[in-house]
Amino acid sequence: MLRPSRFLAALFAAVSVAQDTCNEPASRLYLPDPPYDNYIYFDCHSSSHVILTSPMSNSNFSILGPRLLMAWPAGNSGLAAYFEPTDGVNGTLTPRLENSTSTGEILNPIYEPIEGSDPRVGVSGSVNFNVPANLTIPILGSIRTIRDFAEGSSILDPGVQGGLRFSQSDDNGATVNRTWFDNITTTVLTFTPFDGAQPVIIDSNSNHLLFGAGTYRFNASFNYPHLEQLNQTEALNPQSADLIQQQPDQTTSLSFLSYEDKLLAGTWRFLTYFGRDSMISMLLMQPVLSEGENGAIEAVISAVLERINRADGTVCHEEVIGDYATYLNLKENITSTEPRCDYKMVDTDYLLPIAMQNYFVDTSTGQQRSDEFFNTTATFLVENDGLTYGTLAEITISKIMNATSAFASPGGQTIQNLIHLRASEPVGEWRDSNNGLGGGRIPYDVNAALVPAGLRAIAALSRAGFFANRPEWNETADRYAQVWEDSTLQFFEVVVPQSEAVSLVESYVADGSLSVPTNTDNITGDMTYYGVALDGNVPPPSNASSPVVPVMNTDDCFRHFFLNTTNQAQLSAFLNQTADHILNPFPVGLASDVGLFVANPAYAGNASFAANFSRGAYHGTVVWGWQLAMMGAGLGRQLGRCSSSNVPDFCNDTPLYNKVLSSYNRLWDLVENNEAQLSSEVWSWNYDNGYQATPLGSIIATESNIRQLWSLTFLAVRREKFGGSG
Repeated sequence: MLRPSRFLAALFAAVSVAQDTCNEPASRLYLPDPPYDNYIYFDCHSSSHVILTSPMSNSNFSILGPRLLMAWPAGNSGLAAYFEPTDGVNGTLTPRLENSTSTGEILNPIYEPIEGSDPRVGVSGSVNFNVPANLTIPILGSIRTIRDFAEGSSILDPGVQGGLRFSQSDDNGATVNRTWFDNITTTVLTFTPFDGAQPVIIDSNSNHLLFGAGTYRFNASFNYPHLEQLNQTEALNPQSADLIQQQPDQTTSLSFLSYEDKLLAGTWRFLTYFGRDSMISMLLMQPVLSEGENGAIEAVISAVLERINRADGTVCHEEVIGDYATYLNLKENITSTEPRCDYKMVDTDYLLPIAMQNYFVDTSTGQQRSDEFFNTTATFLVENDGLTYGTLAEITISKIMNATSAFASPGGQTIQNLIHLRASEPVGEWRDSNNGLGGGRIPYDVNAALVPAGLRAIAALSRAGFFANRPEWNETADRYAQVWEDSTLQFFEVVVPQSEAVSLVESYVADGSLSVPTNTDNITGDMTYYGVALDGNVPPPSNASSPVVPVMNTDDCFRHFFLNTTNQAQLSAFLNQTADHILNPFPVGLASDVGLFVANPAYAGNASFAANFSRGAYHGTVVWGWQLAMMGAGLGRQLGRCSSSNVPDFCNDTPLYNKVLSSYNRLWDLVENNEAQLSSEVWSWNYDNGYQATPLGSIIATESNIRQLWSLTFLAVRREKFGGSG
């Protein structure tokens, strides 16, 4: 028998039979994203996201087939059922979900109280198969297991699949169930024929379920401790309550991802804690999020502090909980359900002091809550037992001060002293696909923006009385920040002469067989940009000795949003090149009909390298909603400085100011023209007399989350009115 974590044991002990009827109405959301149909349901008992994948005539059948998937925030758990047409002809099976004949709804809740244990919860519905179908691969337990299968090598651990049990039911149906590695929790999926459909048959040789053409009811449920959800009113501050009526889709989505002890990154693939995602979301959405105890802002910061690595101060990137945590523990011969954390990222540490300052220093609620909050004792990770939030925060701040001191020292402004990815890791910041940084080891966003912004926040926290035993951080952190602000951009700068830029863009389009216009008439001078990283796979063709990864990108937004830099010549030049990239259409710049591409490899001069940043790459020539939000908020912040008491020089440079303002308005035009995509994680495109948005998952196996926490930030980030002429 596996030992439950003390966290789960406490929950099990405290469980009583909950009320059968919820006091508040259930929330429902239908989100079509062909070939995916998404249905979200939640009430006081449980939360569910159901996705039906139904191939279209133009689908790539090698990566996309019929599938019914359930995702549950509790335990980051769920199930997936992969189907094939019985006749084996890809594309002939196009399942759909049908409304209940009794309730008229697509999904209905399952709630079965169990004396002395957690209730069995989930959803029921009806699926119609237009042709006979086989359920070939059921996966029950962890979303992480499903994600690894869907995006990896399509191989499942025999230990996971070996736990599947198949049984026939008296009503001509069939059930697949699996007990988790904790020997407590069970996931159950049942199909029952409806309206004259043929019986479900279990093929004992293959463990397939066989269906005829027709409609089948399904029940999908599990018994695991429920998360305490924040409803829409609880997730938002009182001043923002009108958003519930004005933007019901986004506020319902926010509530689905918001809980008293953490906010979840996205659904279905990232339905759990991710430190970077939650803090960036908080910082962009802070004007509308709830404050105080059990509010959304404190849920974010407390979740981060709970998961800090006490040994070195690293902030947790992704938690591992539920069945997948037990599975990984068993792989190490540890009999435990204790959660685990992934600490491989190098960017997330620097977001913590920024989030702390923005709330505990800059808001009255945070100031009042500070003492009680930081005296809270951590309970999530057994290794952090006995440590207060204040102690854990100080461990991380000490790590940051130590990591940034060498570069800030006299004569220390060298590549060697910049922040590098961990030696054993290919990723370490938000562009965390294997090709996201083009092989780079020293990320631009971390060094040129997050490090100095984190240091500024540490100085502000110190001045406010935090870290009383380290009073020198007040002055030291500000001094470090100034050096990092002023001296990091130079390492990432790429300048491509005009004639070479024209040639590179034309070759990029031709060599990549792209069907898009080159737009090289827009190249009227040398092209300047800041590459995504240093020490990559290919140097810029204009400078073979340069270590810069030659990919234009949107990560300028970090510096615009997080910093008010004071080097006037540098600030003006930086704003100028950002504006150029927004005003220039791809592949000269970053703009397209579907938004700003987060990467543009047109200036790399290497076709095979550029192919890694295609419209089918997770961090390639694709659009991420939150990067649009941060760019909008960042440029708005810089333009807003022109009305401050300390006006930057660019504000009085009329041509430059107007260019920046034009780029801001161009960006917001793109945002408003792509409203249908904004709340999703990432989207790609097809080109046919213009760019048309298309799901990334229709091109590659990696799907986009239909709702991503940091893509909901347009609830708070909005277009502002700025006057023309500086």
